[in-house]
Amino acid sequence: MIGRLNHVAIAVPDLAAARAMYRDALGATVTEPEDLPAHGVTVVFVELDNSKIELLHPLGEGSPIQSFLDKNPSGGMHHVCYEVSDILAARDRLVAQGARVLGDGEPKNGAHDKPVLFLHPKDFAGTLVELEQV
Repeated sequence: MIGRLNHVAIAVPDLAAARAMYRDALGATVTEPEDLPAHGVTVVFVELDNSKIELLHPLGEGSPIQSFLDKNPSGGMHHVCYEVSDILAARDRLVAQGARVLGDGEPKNGAHDKPVLFLHPKDFAGTLVELEQV
């Protein structure tokens, strides 16, 4: 059902420093910061040959990333994102198997302007999973 790994998301307390580290120390191509108010985050993507790293920073009051950073002040891995060809079919299959979809269960447009869903980390070995329709 899942396709390739789309990205690994890392919550960071200092987006400019994290962006510079990936660009300067590791020589990666990084995007400019993009605010996503609907998700309460500012994102930067680190482009890799086979995937991406998504750097997440809180945006606005009530950002879920701020809650994560309150518990993990140095930052850390926030979620992994897998591609699926049909997000509704994937959701329905997972729910039928007992997985919990976060929020209202309906896909929302994510950072790539494609439908995404998040799955409860307790159902996936402690890892928050994002599914993105491609």
